[in-house]
Amino acid sequence: MNTLSKAIQGGEFLVRETPAQDIFIPEEFSEEQKMMAQACQDFIDTEITPRIEEIDSMKHPELVPEILRKAGELGLLGVSIPEEYGGLGMSVNTAMLIADIIGAAGSFSTTYGAHTGIGTLPILYYGTEEQKQKYLPKLATGEWASCYCLTEPDAGSDANSGKTKAVLSADGSHYLINGQKMWISNAGFADLFIVFAKIEDDKNLTAFIVEKTFGGITMNEEEKKMGIKGSSTRQVFFNDCPVPVENMLSERQNGFKIAVNVLNIGRIKLGSGVLGGVRTVISRSIAYSTERRQFGVSINTFGAIKSKLAEMAIRTYVSESLCYRAGQDIDDRIDALKAEGIDESEAKLKGVEAFAIECAIAKIHGSEVLDYAVDQGVQIYGGMGYSAEAPMERAYRDARIARIYEGTNEINRMLMVGMVLKRAMKGEINLFEPAMAVSAELTSVPSFETIDTSELFAAEKEVLKKLKKVFLMVGGKAAMALQDNIEDEQEIMMNLADVMIEIYASESAILRAEKLVGLRGQPACSHQIAMAQVYLAEAVDKINSAAKEAIASFTKGDEQKVMLMGLKRFTKADLVNTKELRRQIADHMIAEGKYPF
Repeated sequence: MNTLSKAIQGGEFLVRETPAQDIFIPEEFSEEQKMMAQACQDFIDTEITPRIEEIDSMKHPELVPEILRKAGELGLLGVSIPEEYGGLGMSVNTAMLIADIIGAAGSFSTTYGAHTGIGTLPILYYGTEEQKQKYLPKLATGEWASCYCLTEPDAGSDANSGKTKAVLSADGSHYLINGQKMWISNAGFADLFIVFAKIEDDKNLTAFIVEKTFGGITMNEEEKKMGIKGSSTRQVFFNDCPVPVENMLSERQNGFKIAVNVLNIGRIKLGSGVLGGVRTVISRSIAYSTERRQFGVSINTFGAIKSKLAEMAIRTYVSESLCYRAGQDIDDRIDALKAEGIDESEAKLKGVEAFAIECAIAKIHGSEVLDYAVDQGVQIYGGMGYSAEAPMERAYRDARIARIYEGTNEINRMLMVGMVLKRAMKGEINLFEPAMAVSAELTSVPSFETIDTSELFAAEKEVLKKLKKVFLMVGGKAAMALQDNIEDEQEIMMNLADVMIEIYASESAILRAEKLVGLRGQPACSHQIAMAQVYLAEAVDKINSAAKEAIASFTKGDEQKVMLMGLKRFTKADLVNTKELRRQIADHMIAEGKYPF
């Protein structure tokens, strides 16, 4: 058996137990990675935080490109680019760590993400050697800024329906591109455009590398946006824009595949890329609740405030856990593919594609944690939270885009369930056999065998096993009952996605806490244990609710009764005193004066 077949497959967490020692946790980052993260934080503290108002005002168009170039000088733009093209050639998890820290940079995090992700990776993964040599060094240093032109007025989530056309010139030397793109991040100062267009009557898009100097490119004024005001967002028009034939990216009609695969890595980087912002919101909320006094005491002494602070931290801890777990799984897959002789670019593509389900989970979970945190941050600040004079107002506005770009959370939910079912149909994940076993279990006599739960996390892992049975029960029955029509039942797909997300998230938190106990000992990890336990207790209720809604929508009569009994059995868990655990977590944070995990 080769290393790839033994390693966990994407989506396989639903049917397979993962030992804690097999996952990566953020506490394991190397000294080199921590130094890079610190350099990134120093860059934010000196170049961005003092100028945040100036950046958001957009009164000085040269300011953001100048900051981007400085980031390039520090090597922050070339983290994922191999050394032979002027980058640092770091791992996926390292790139995610840098995106994580940049998450505290407000609008600039969008500028950075668009340049280093969707603006660079298509060339890195799909470019010819000549294209890589020509463009990647300029992008790595920040000499050139890049953007990604996919979305059109009538082509958003349905990207392949774009109307932008590319017509080959009579002499066959170049394509003439005509069309309109919108919501293009970095468009206002980009030197390079990754453009998707259809050649003649092709069914699928083709990608092109377009230099601004080619001509035929005009654009609207900057969009007036709710948040991320300091990031350039424009409509771009291509009017007989001449693009040399050698600037086609990959093969004709491969553009849609490029878009999908590049968005996968964009999704997981967005998942980690909100974390720096979330931690900043938490730390500011702790500071304000300490300073703000009512009824003669700091408001952080009140249970209602402690509950909010703790819940913000718990969800952040869980998001960190699942993001870096998935990131390392991708890195491990890439290393295994390279060891089998696969070209590095191809290995990276296949590695990311293999864990596309986890990438979608990271994006959804992270963006929704961010939304939760900024909302609670405004609430903790009270009236000041609504004032533009205080930091929460900007954080609240900036956060909202995260649930929309890199594929809306709704699209991502449906994609991930669709991927799991397709992989099961292809035999890549053994889903149907365990689903049949769970179906048989529903009509059998329940086992009254007592399980030893004295060992740390033994009880939680038993709960997790049962939660996985919920997905197998509901997902298996839905797939059988609805067959090819299941993707049309979007509400059921979203219910199943929520079950998947909560299983992966709670398992990641438990495994991280367990691994940390192995490294530091149980007394030093009491708060991490508490966070994992509170999150799992909440996940049980969320899964029960989502599964019940799905069951009600496609079953009736005796079948429905049997499934509801199964759901009750599989979501049975000991009651956890979440109030007390949250208070302990909050007290520790208040004593530290920040998010300390």
